[in-house]
Amino acid sequence: MALKILDTCTNCDMCEPECPNEAIAMGEEIYEIDPEKCTECVGHYDDPTCVSVCPIKNCIIPDPAHPDTEEQLWAKFDKLYGIEPN
Repeated sequence: MALKILDTCTNCDMCEPECPNEAIAMGEEIYEIDPEKCTECVGHYDDPTCVSVCPIKNCIIPDPAHPDTEEQLWAKFDKLYGIEPN
């Protein structure tokens, strides 16, 4: 499942540089996560780094509008990095 930043975001700038897929960018008012690039750090880390560095508890949550399975997250990772599926 891609992640989503809630409006409790304080724009602290912690999450954006930590995203290995460059999926996080400043939106109109708060940071936003591009669901096409978010792999929940699959392929990079054991846990999503944006969640681990965010100082606001429960500010970054699974996005119910993008319910990706682990297999789909891996497929996004492969697509982002040009890895051909077997």
